[in-house]
Amino acid sequence: MVEVKDPVIEANELVRIYRSSTGIFRKKRKETLAVDHISFSVGRGELFGILGPNGAGKTTTIKMLTTLLIPTAGNASILGYDVREDAMEVRKRIGLVLGGERGLYYRVSGRQNLRYFADLYGVPLQDRDRRIQEVLDMVGLTEKADTKVENYSRGMKQKLHIAKGIVHDPEVIFMDEPTIGLDPQASRETRRMTQDLIGMGKTILLTTHYMFEADELCGRIAVINGGKLLAMDTPSGLKSLVKDTSVIEVEGFGITDQEMDKVRGLDGVRTVSSTANGSKQVMRVQVCDAGELLTPVTRSLECRVLDVRVKEPTLEDAYLWLVEGHA
Repeated sequence: MVEVKDPVIEANELVRIYRSSTGIFRKKRKETLAVDHISFSVGRGELFGILGPNGAGKTTTIKMLTTLLIPTAGNASILGYDVREDAMEVRKRIGLVLGGERGLYYRVSGRQNLRYFADLYGVPLQDRDRRIQEVLDMVGLTEKADTKVENYSRGMKQKLHIAKGIVHDPEVIFMDEPTIGLDPQASRETRRMTQDLIGMGKTILLTTHYMFEADELCGRIAVINGGKLLAMDTPSGLKSLVKDTSVIEVEGFGITDQEMDKVRGLDGVRTVSSTANGSKQVMRVQVCDAGELLTPVTRSLECRVLDVRVKEPTLEDAYLWLVEGHA
């Protein structure tokens, strides 16, 4: 485990329970434990990642750290300010960058959006226009600054999200799935801007679904599932969890769930996952011994197989091993 020096984000036994009621006359109360006693620290200038499937508690954790939700139990601080007791001080010092298309005003220009948010964040009037131009240059939106946001591409909207999140020059930036839904070029630009912010000395907490993105950007990663912290280490440290594993990668057409279940049932198979690659599928099978299992895996498939290859395990393989309950 890496020792954290000069921590600027500290979460200590954070808990968040959502409560709701159902029924009209005899109401039943329901409690959902979204975050279950999570603790971690992020050092100054660090890019720290949180990985987890949908519903794992990633966004809820960010909302508590950014004062948008009050923790049910536990405590957290940003730059020494408690997220409960010093919420206004926390908000002055953090930026929040969201993925998707929410949070912008479409009927005005990018520059007008930034003026609004600069005023909201308390950027001094004498500095406002200079700072807006700086962030427009930084994210590459200067030429489209005076175009209405409704005419922006999705990638341009994401650039504006980043500009909005840093217009007040925060010390700490929270990025919640900033590349979700973006095309490869826009995603690459967003990752580049994220690295540039780290180069400026910012501290960033990033949530993402994309393993390669976390592997490329993050110094350390926390993996959570069901609201619980499963593991926390450097990308290479997490990969070492599956160092005695090989991966059989099968590319083909029409790999069915039944075929994948058949492969899962083979002795020596650890995990099985599948992703789409255009009209094709790529099935990744974690195994103890690729030499022994290569033939049984391919014989379990009735689909049209295009290619079979053996690879070293990746961060994605470590992630799957953790969230499927093998730790």
